[in-house]
Amino acid sequence: MTTTAWEAIDPFGPCQAGVYRDAHVEVRAHLGSLPRRGLHTVRTEHFDVTPFESRLQVVHRVPREQIDDDVSGLLATELFQPGWLRGPELFERLFTGVVLSSDPDPLEAWTRFYRNTTARIEASLDGSGSGSSHGTVADYAPVYGIAERSLAPGTVLELGCCFGFLSLRLAAAGRPVLATDVSPGTIGLLAAVAPRLGVEVATHVTDAARLPWAAGTADNVLAVHLLEHLDADHGARVLAEAVRVARRRVVVAVPLEDEADETWGHVRTVSLADLDAWGAATGLPYDVRDDHGGWLIVHTSR
Repeated sequence: MTTTAWEAIDPFGPCQAGVYRDAHVEVRAHLGSLPRRGLHTVRTEHFDVTPFESRLQVVHRVPREQIDDDVSGLLATELFQPGWLRGPELFERLFTGVVLSSDPDPLEAWTRFYRNTTARIEASLDGSGSGSSHGTVADYAPVYGIAERSLAPGTVLELGCCFGFLSLRLAAAGRPVLATDVSPGTIGLLAAVAPRLGVEVATHVTDAARLPWAAGTADNVLAVHLLEHLDADHGARVLAEAVRVARRRVVVAVPLEDEADETWGHVRTVSLADLDAWGAATGLPYDVRDDHGGWLIVHTSR
């Protein structure tokens, strides 16, 4: 399959006749009996994948009630980790296609996705959730719980919020929250869905390395599973900005990987020794620990 340049994904792109289509992929839902597998088609438990000229055709068998962030785990486990497909750009398009092909109304499709995911996160944290083979939500739900317990009282600025599940949880618990990301699409998505969930969360599109706010603007600054997506220089600028803007505390979380996982868009590994060096370089009190990944907590009290 050859591709043109990766244009921005429109999370509210319409699905004609239940099919998500862009220049690279075509995704449709099929929840009936399995058709005969076509020539050159890769079939897994939840997906049929067929290359066709410049566009990849994917049929998924994920019921609406299971459209949540664990779809990312299905894609990773069945298609990307075995090597059938590769690349974070393609991964994001297929993920978007699965969600949007689940409902004729894009906003309703994403609202269901958010409701299902936030319910799964809560169930995982309170112990009422059942396990799954891919376990994406179950993997990061404990990280959210640790982040929530690590915050000082007061306001929260989250950097690189992506879908904003953690920001939504913090805002629902009564904290004033500003969720930020460099992607206009994900920020627009969060801003559109949050009111439908009954949660008030402020949003802003910004590069975390160039924050447009004065020193000490937020009590807490969160960078949860962000720095592994950035090269060393970019990451250093983000951490410096987080320390500058945080009035009381910076909370950083990273996965501890032997190799950077391309599927999730990771470009480097981060070790506990790296976190310790970053903390020492701030010249401020800090803590480093290993708990469902690596943590750096910098105490910036002004």
